[in-house]
Amino acid sequence: MPWQQIKVPIRSEHLETIEKIVVEYGALSITYLDAANQPIFQKEPGDNRLWDDTILSCLFAAHKDLQPLLWLLRVQPEIGTDTSLEIQFIEDEDWERSWMADFKAMTFGSNLWICPSWQEPPDPKAVNIMLDPGLAFGSGTHATTALCLRWLAKADLAEKHLIDYGCGSGVLAIAASLLGATPIYGVDNDPQAIIATISNSQRNQISDTQFTAFLPQELPVMETDILLANILAEPLIDLATKFSKLVKVGGQIVLSGILENQIDQVLTAYTTHFAMGEPCLEGGWARLTGTRLY
Repeated sequence: MPWQQIKVPIRSEHLETIEKIVVEYGALSITYLDAANQPIFQKEPGDNRLWDDTILSCLFAAHKDLQPLLWLLRVQPEIGTDTSLEIQFIEDEDWERSWMADFKAMTFGSNLWICPSWQEPPDPKAVNIMLDPGLAFGSGTHATTALCLRWLAKADLAEKHLIDYGCGSGVLAIAASLLGATPIYGVDNDPQAIIATISNSQRNQISDTQFTAFLPQELPVMETDILLANILAEPLIDLATKFSKLVKVGGQIVLSGILENQIDQVLTAYTTHFAMGEPCLEGGWARLTGTRLY
């Protein structure tokens, strides 16, 4: 069955007003989209933040007459008369299969692959991560994840103790384990990420003695050889002191999820305890690495 879609650009403080209008008019689904490429992060579980500029994507049945709704939206002061609103027609399809078809195997370095769990690895002799991202962030397609995977592919990880802080789907922790690191601890404040991480580690035949995952408050007291954190700049800055206590003297820290214009802020937070190297850049994002000084 085909569908009709209207996308409404709106400031986040006005979302509730406009959402109520489209729901009362019969919207079958509503999706919030980022209108300005603005990174946001969840500071605490249950803290659901929105972008300042948001697109409200509203789906309606194909037979619904949406002209009265368009007129009603155009006269709302929260939207403004200069906003272009139009009806788009969307053909129905198997969305799950469509997404699966778009997720292809990817290589990082010379011998590390991420392969969707429903496909055969292109190189069976390589280090292959069989991955189902599920409900958590991290499939290797984003530049920040790719930056970390390339670092792991080149690092000496044999018998290294490692923490993946903000583990998402577990892709970085799984890569580290398959490349020789042990033991490994995944940390995430999203319980869905913990579930995805454990599921993906089991799919890759990684034992519970090699890899475990925790909510932040449950992470045992420890010192690690390597700490990876692919999150965002603000939480990285907030966690600098905590991370310095988790990394042993001479240990390494790998930070990503940082926009180019945020590099100096993050470096400032870490140079007290770490000797930081030159940033590595890709697609407007940065990876920072450092060694614990004392």
